[in-house]
Amino acid sequence: MKKNQVTLDDIAAKVSVSKVTVSKALRGHPDISVETVKKIKKAARELGYVPNYMARNLSSRRSNTIGVIVPKIAHFFFAAVIEAIYDAAFEQNYEIILTVSQENSEREWKHIQSMLSMRVDGLIVSVSEQTTDQTDFKRVKDMGVPLTFMDRVPAVEGFNTVVVDDEGGARLATEHAIRVGYRKLAHVGGYQHINIGAARYSGFRQVILESGLELRPEWTVFGGFGEEDGYRGFIKLMEAPERPEFVLAATFPVALGIMRAAKDLGVRIPDDVDLIGFGNSLVNRFLATPLSYVEQPAAELGRRAFELTLENIRQADHFKPQHIKLPTRLVLCESCRGNASVKIPADLRAAGTAMI
Repeated sequence: MKKNQVTLDDIAAKVSVSKVTVSKALRGHPDISVETVKKIKKAARELGYVPNYMARNLSSRRSNTIGVIVPKIAHFFFAAVIEAIYDAAFEQNYEIILTVSQENSEREWKHIQSMLSMRVDGLIVSVSEQTTDQTDFKRVKDMGVPLTFMDRVPAVEGFNTVVVDDEGGARLATEHAIRVGYRKLAHVGGYQHINIGAARYSGFRQVILESGLELRPEWTVFGGFGEEDGYRGFIKLMEAPERPEFVLAATFPVALGIMRAAKDLGVRIPDDVDLIGFGNSLVNRFLATPLSYVEQPAAELGRRAFELTLENIRQADHFKPQHIKLPTRLVLCESCRGNASVKIPADLRAAGTAMI
């Protein structure tokens, strides 16, 4: 037999307060003292109270939920972003519904439809590798549902965006490689129809041209953002008539794929070919040669995406789309220390990890 659900009246009777007081306390209303809130929440836990969000949503016309769609979850960057979103949502008494597109545009739209049917208050989306059509996002806008794009942003106007300075980060890495002595530079990049792939290649390309070096087509390989893309990209680089000295990888997974391919080919990193990755991972510290990398402020990106979406929800009638770009920085580990003939500052060598 199904047990009767605990009600606000049950909690009120246990604590000897009114039903209104219980309701306000559970919603975090400032009228209720901290001590009373503690007593009411303690009683609610002891009684096994579960809030009826559906009833609350009908009265407030809000679900206090935000849908989040990311292309991958087994990725240090997105894991850090998601954790930050959850933390920010918890502070604002919001729930997060998380889905993963698996780099598939059809799944992405299905997830959006599902979340809209759940009446989420807003959406945070990082688009898949396959996403080229913006029609679905325009439908969301026409429905009046706030949508914030983060990291991977489609070429469509009228939405909030939160990104990192991908072009600037690629410039930092490429400039450093040249500064420590490399002249034959290659790039294993991501898809160019995705903003992060295009921006990271742009930063790499600009520095090469500004430095008067040769931008050789056979030293630029484009593909996806995963480990297999890095593996295939490096194999292709090694098929070129002349081997590059340095490679900038579009993502950390791409860098891992490059390292695996190098091992299979008998190419030593960093001795034969040096490497910097865009983004980091917890596994980096366990590599035989920890990679220098462009650090992305993942936690800040997630938090800002949530805050922007919440602001959009609360100010729906007069909110204007905002565009936030967060700075990157170069973190030096063991790779890309440069040619032996080039002097590297002693403090960088001694630190093991340094930031520029």
